[in-house]
Amino acid sequence: MLLNATAAASDGRTAGVVRAPSGSRRARFRSWRRSRPFVGGLLTALGGIELFFSGQLDIGKIHVQLGIEGLQATIIPIVLVLLGVLAVAMPAHHVFYGVIALAVAVYSLVGVNLGGFFVGMLLASVGGVLTVAWMPKKTSTDAGDDER
Repeated sequence: MLLNATAAASDGRTAGVVRAPSGSRRARFRSWRRSRPFVGGLLTALGGIELFFSGQLDIGKIHVQLGIEGLQATIIPIVLVLLGVLAVAMPAHHVFYGVIALAVAVYSLVGVNLGGFFVGMLLASVGGVLTVAWMPKKTSTDAGDDER
């Protein structure tokens, strides 16, 4: 439920400011989600989860065995999930986490069953690109600093 701008102006608040009520869970989650690279981190973590489970698959008569390469098939997905979570948790370092996630996702093509049969690699790559490309929304105080 949004406040009317004229009602906000009549009780002494700044005119023209429309805000969602602070008690709404959906509004608080939306505000929190928009203040960080949520979709990029989520896609990176989902790509890591898919890569992990692709190492545990049996496809028909083909059994995917984990040998010496099993360390890569375990470490790469864990790193991608960790990078996705860190990108969401600490948005100030989103470029670093996104670049590392993109590099690890591309390396998973060689290290983990063709990148989780391409699905995990694509999810993590798109997530890494979205994490790097995310920019925080400018507030009204930031806009005032540009005019000086």
